[in-house]
Amino acid sequence: MKRILLIATGGTIASRPTAAGALAPALTSAELLACVPELADVCRIDAVQLYNLDSTSIGPAQWAGIAAAVRRHYDEYDGFVVTHGTDTMAYTAAALSYMIQRSAKPVVLTGSQKSIYSRDTDARNNLHRAVLYACHPAAWGVQLVFDGKVILGTRARKTRTKSFNAFSSIDYPCTAEFRDLRLVPFLPCPPGYGAAQFYEKLDPAVFVLRLVPGMRADIIPLLAGHCDALILESFGVGGLPGGDEGALFAAVRDWCAAGRLAVFTTQVPHEGSDLGVYEVGRAAKALPGVVEARDMTPEAAAVKLMWALGQARGRDEAARLFLTPVQFDLA
Repeated sequence: MKRILLIATGGTIASRPTAAGALAPALTSAELLACVPELADVCRIDAVQLYNLDSTSIGPAQWAGIAAAVRRHYDEYDGFVVTHGTDTMAYTAAALSYMIQRSAKPVVLTGSQKSIYSRDTDARNNLHRAVLYACHPAAWGVQLVFDGKVILGTRARKTRTKSFNAFSSIDYPCTAEFRDLRLVPFLPCPPGYGAAQFYEKLDPAVFVLRLVPGMRADIIPLLAGHCDALILESFGVGGLPGGDEGALFAAVRDWCAAGRLAVFTTQVPHEGSDLGVYEVGRAAKALPGVVEARDMTPEAAAVKLMWALGQARGRDEAARLFLTPVQFDLA
């Protein structure tokens, strides 16, 4: 029987109503397990309460804490299940994908849209299937299990705020799918996966700027003293209003001339960026220090940039790391 470690971090799945009627994380890891007693027949499962936070409050410090917990117990267990709030779970899934690389052992995130405390909830099903996946011989890497789908940590995105089918795999197939309680694997563990390679350092000094028509360019210099890299969420396949004659182009050029990175992505949910298509993007693409996120999700792009900056000595090395595929984040 396999050994699984449940790492609880809070979120809706562990929430109870407060006196004011809103939900707040309150249930412990032991209480979560008690709600799904059939797990005792699936594996030997231990639980630790790492945090008890709304996922809105989970960020780089907590990502490092989760990765450290997996590393501490990596040799003792066959797999790991992290319970987490849904609002930032895609960010955490991406972060763990970069901080825990090439692991043949599964690190599985799950949560729910309603508390496990509620009568009509998706929480029990999601937790049950997350553990089933973690125990399956076809399981590997950092994955997100939700509503019967198994999604790569680098490709998961929350696309619905309330429905049970809250998460989608963006521009890449699901790893596997549950038919009731039977797992149907689609993507096998890649060659070369074995003992995980762990990373600790992140540089969170990354700013994501969503372009809107008519935006003033003088916002970009204001970020210079606070950020090491800038992600520009542009329109369509990408570009800057005014092209190489515009104020935004001049601001990005000056940003990069100071040795910083500028990453272009798109506001469009699918198919990614391609700065070379239009003249308004071509000149930006040619600037030293400009790279493209291509078909990476916004969550993966932001977190991977933090990871790349944390490992690199200099802009060129950070750009190289950012453009190196990790767990299928770039097609």
